[in-house]
Amino acid sequence: MNGVRLGGLILPEHPGPQGHQVWRYAEELGLAHAWTYDHLAWRTLHNRPWFEAMTTLAAAAVTTRRIGLGVLVASPNFRHPVICAKQAMTLDQLSGGRFTLGLGAGGPGSDARVLGGEQLSPAAIADRFEEFIHLCDLLLRERKVTYRGRWYDAVDARAEPGCVQAPRLPFAVAATGPRGMRLAARYAATWVTAGDARALEEQDEQAAFAALRTQSRSLEAACAAEGRDPGTVRRLVVLSRFVRDPYSSPRRLEDLLGRCAEFGVTDAVVALPRPDGVFAGDPAAFERALRHVIETGR
Repeated sequence: MNGVRLGGLILPEHPGPQGHQVWRYAEELGLAHAWTYDHLAWRTLHNRPWFEAMTTLAAAAVTTRRIGLGVLVASPNFRHPVICAKQAMTLDQLSGGRFTLGLGAGGPGSDARVLGGEQLSPAAIADRFEEFIHLCDLLLRERKVTYRGRWYDAVDARAEPGCVQAPRLPFAVAATGPRGMRLAARYAATWVTAGDARALEEQDEQAAFAALRTQSRSLEAACAAEGRDPGTVRRLVVLSRFVRDPYSSPRRLEDLLGRCAEFGVTDAVVALPRPDGVFAGDPAAFERALRHVIETGR
């Protein structure tokens, strides 16, 4: 895989024992990590079974033993940093130090409207996210935090017993613009992208890789501005939103991972196939492709 670690994306839609089985399956495949989406409802699935992300990951943490676990991505749309940090610390403990907290600014849609309130401008969304990630960082590093901000307050917020991972559990920050890239350079162990955020799943493959090139350069510039070695930031591509049919054949997936590696990508995530709709795919083809690249290391 040219050094690219492969992960899986599992939508939080599996009830009861089926949920345990799908997370165990991801681990048995040999995936390095597995993630779920943090939405209260999502796209065409808003009338279908859909469970809460952090609770889903708690079940995954006690069902699995080795695989890394994470959320793509928690946002200020419906989360407060105090609660988000407490949930993340709990998941780090439950998983024995296998949890990564994905964070993003939060886009428009039902998640942004569900709690009511005014529609924010892009600048306000960026301001809110900067405070959100800053406070999450404080809450996960310190055992007691009092904070007064424009968007959030915390009064004697406690974090006992703290994270398993030190000095805190890792952040994976989704970013495409300059301000987001600066936050990724400042706080993230991993930068997350799905390509051109304005054209997800509709972008031409050539355009997707062109966007990845531009974004990678922007990340490197942000790291330089923050005085950070860009080689210390992992780069994760959500491949199933980046290109069509990423696992139609073992060679196809192998080639895509090779192309990603050329842009410094260290991790790629492929959605587990669903029977219909978004991320629909052939389970047999999925398993053949993933087993090929994992077992051969290509």
